[in-house]
Amino acid sequence: MERVISFIKPILTIKSVLLDLLFLTFIYFVPALTHLISLPVYFIEPMRLMLVFAILHTSRNNAFLIALTLPIFSYLISAHPSLIKSGLISIELFVNTLLFFQIVKRIPNAFWAMMIAVLTSKLLYYGIKFSLLNLAVMEGSLVSTPLMIQVVMMLLFSGYAYQMLNVKGKEN
Repeated sequence: MERVISFIKPILTIKSVLLDLLFLTFIYFVPALTHLISLPVYFIEPMRLMLVFAILHTSRNNAFLIALTLPIFSYLISAHPSLIKSGLISIELFVNTLLFFQIVKRIPNAFWAMMIAVLTSKLLYYGIKFSLLNLAVMEGSLVSTPLMIQVVMMLLFSGYAYQMLNVKGKEN
């Protein structure tokens, strides 16, 4: 029996690594692909959507890596968003990830942990963007996605986090 287990363990590890690579590839290419089509898919915040998936379904380290690199990767693949905005989004997503993992330790309700993390990271994003616009470092408007859509997406992300961490945890 030990031989069978010692034979199966590396296969399961390889399968796990391949699934992680497949999932990470999907996460990296979804935002880039959404920039290539002409529909306003950015309303659903594809980068944050992929980050939420990473936070809830991969490791903590993967989530931080995705937060930092996803906007830059999107810029390199599709030249969108601009390099400055990509850096700003990386900061926002990193703060979102950091806050979620810190808050969920203190507030076991994943809905509120995600809600507070997303809202705080958005406020930071808009504060920095406002400064960059006033300093003429960036061009464009302060808010490109209507605030009501952002609120709806924040509720959906938070609801999904609650479903995955709180409700699913109670079933096990």
